[in-house]
Amino acid sequence: MMETTFRSPEDWKSALMTLPDSSYFELFRSVFGNIKTPFNKQRLLEDLAVFLSRGEIQEVIAAYIDEMDHRIIIAIAVLENPVPGELESFFTGELTYAELHSKLLNLEERLIVYRFRKDGAYHLALNPMLEPVLAPLIADIDVLFPSMPLDHPPAQKISGPNAPILAAFLAFILERPEFFKAGGGIRKKVLEEGLLIFPEINLEALAGTWLHLGLLRSEGERLIVDVSRFRFFSELSPQDRREYHAAGLLLYLRGDNTEYFHRGHLQSTVRFIHGFLETLETGRQYPETTLRRIMEVLIRQETKSPDRQVFNADMVLEALEKTGLMEKREGGWWISLFDVAPGSDPSRPVIAQDTASSCLLYPEIGFADALKLAFFCSVRETGTAVRFELTRESAVRGFDRHIGSQEMLELVERLSGKSPDPSMVWNLKEWESRYSGVTLHRGVVLTLSEDRRYLAEAEPVAALIRETLGPGVYLLTAEEKAEAAEALQKAGVDIIAQREGDSSPKEVKIPGSRHSPYPALEEAAQFLVFYNRTETNKKGSPLQKEPGVEGQAMPPDPEQAEVYKARFRSILEKMRIPKPEWDELSARIERRLILSESQLAGVSLRFEKLEARGLDYVGKNTVAREALASKSLLEILWPGSGEEPNRVMGIPLALEKRGGETLLVLKPMPQGEEIRLPLGKISLLRRIKHSIFGD
Repeated sequence: MMETTFRSPEDWKSALMTLPDSSYFELFRSVFGNIKTPFNKQRLLEDLAVFLSRGEIQEVIAAYIDEMDHRIIIAIAVLENPVPGELESFFTGELTYAELHSKLLNLEERLIVYRFRKDGAYHLALNPMLEPVLAPLIADIDVLFPSMPLDHPPAQKISGPNAPILAAFLAFILERPEFFKAGGGIRKKVLEEGLLIFPEINLEALAGTWLHLGLLRSEGERLIVDVSRFRFFSELSPQDRREYHAAGLLLYLRGDNTEYFHRGHLQSTVRFIHGFLETLETGRQYPETTLRRIMEVLIRQETKSPDRQVFNADMVLEALEKTGLMEKREGGWWISLFDVAPGSDPSRPVIAQDTASSCLLYPEIGFADALKLAFFCSVRETGTAVRFELTRESAVRGFDRHIGSQEMLELVERLSGKSPDPSMVWNLKEWESRYSGVTLHRGVVLTLSEDRRYLAEAEPVAALIRETLGPGVYLLTAEEKAEAAEALQKAGVDIIAQREGDSSPKEVKIPGSRHSPYPALEEAAQFLVFYNRTETNKKGSPLQKEPGVEGQAMPPDPEQAEVYKARFRSILEKMRIPKPEWDELSARIERRLILSESQLAGVSLRFEKLEARGLDYVGKNTVAREALASKSLLEILWPGSGEEPNRVMGIPLALEKRGGETLLVLKPMPQGEEIRLPLGKISLLRRIKHSIFGD
């Protein structure tokens, strides 16, 4: 239960003390009947607190709470004193504006809910004097967040952006760094090739996800791979990596690309996703309404969230589904089951060499191993299987990243469980030998082995040599290595070494940071969950108990509520009082406001006509005029074209005469255009009283 579920009794008393005197004394007369003068407001408050603390009174209050009351009470608790508009949003699709408004006013009349002002707005709170009644109800959160067992639990599988697919996309980008067009969007040629290789992948969305994760950075039209961040990313557990991937996709779907990698936004988003998934139980199916409500609660709890738009429910569910964290079918959603430790059996091959230079990647391959292959292989297909091919160009790409031929061959042998094809071994050794013969260094410095020094005399290389630094070592006038590489290619050189740095990628550090930008989620204590999960109760709050245990919330019992009403009706039938008072007391019994026999004796009530029906034209006119005078909401029903009547709730603006009819002018709430309805055609006209707290 939240620490703020019940505010202090002093806060409750303070809220009542702020009521206008007319509302204040009307409230107390409705509870105690005639009150003695002189009035002592503080003493009346103490008397009310004692009254509500009586066991027999709390029993009646508990019996009167129906299922919808129960859900609203839980919502006020988990939303931590929301404003009415937030509660309205929370119950969208289940309660109309009119229904929720009426329910809240009734809960206020029954002294279960009250309002207090904070930051210029009224917030809803639960009466602390009724904590013994309400606390067990709040603990039973399944009433508000229902789920059901999966009738046919899904088989364990590997789904979503698995290691082979992600490694294939990395290889694709490494071969095509000129990824984007100058005006935005993917280059036409890159897109055409991508659609052939990745028939089921949205390339732009995947690139955008990696940009938000910081695995890529955009420099104009080029995509630059951040090798060090990929290393950190590969060290995450498969579950954590999926959650980060979902966070990156969610940020992409939001569409804010002004600064792709924003550490604060990423951490806040992944905290939200992690907390959301922690509230769910495997093997259970959740209606979408339940998931949206859980998200709303987590958004309110996550005080560090950058913007609620990041956590738009539709976007969250899309991101979770596309990354394989959740699945959907008719009837609900559930957590996906997938292998959380792929590649854990070292004796099991995770690639298969289908030709002398290519291999198929199994879904079970470890993410780090798949990435290593991507650095020196080209991707050929990802349809029914992911297939990599070792080419001269891809091998040179690996050499540039300090991956030697021996390391490549050892990796292939370990992952396949077989010795590499002899032709692969010969080709790699040959390419590596030629690679070491011609090398470009930053600066730009050209080194030529002894058997290749003739190139220094040939055009167009000779024109670029500014100074000979030593045997086979030349300082060039070129400002970029690309210019020197182009000259060497024109001279007939097809393999050119262009190492990315002087150290192994494993030793590269992120500038300005000694720590991973992707902390393991289980290490982050600030990640909030909706309710605690324990070893003995994975399904809900530790406050939940087995049926029959003291303090356990019992389901609403309409029959018990009817027993109390029947008893009070019986007493009322024997009373000799004026009809207006009798009608008002009868209405109060039906609204569950009468809690004891004493409230029927010596009562002092002002009768108000709140509704009129059918042919009661005078009554409808009276209700409409009283609503106009008090600016109260009206609920109206009139015959529709089908079996169900038309229904609207709104603010009355005027009563107009047109011909022989009186028209009611109404502004629908919460929004809509003005409507005009003849009073004679209205089948029900009901005035909704204001909250006693003035909102």
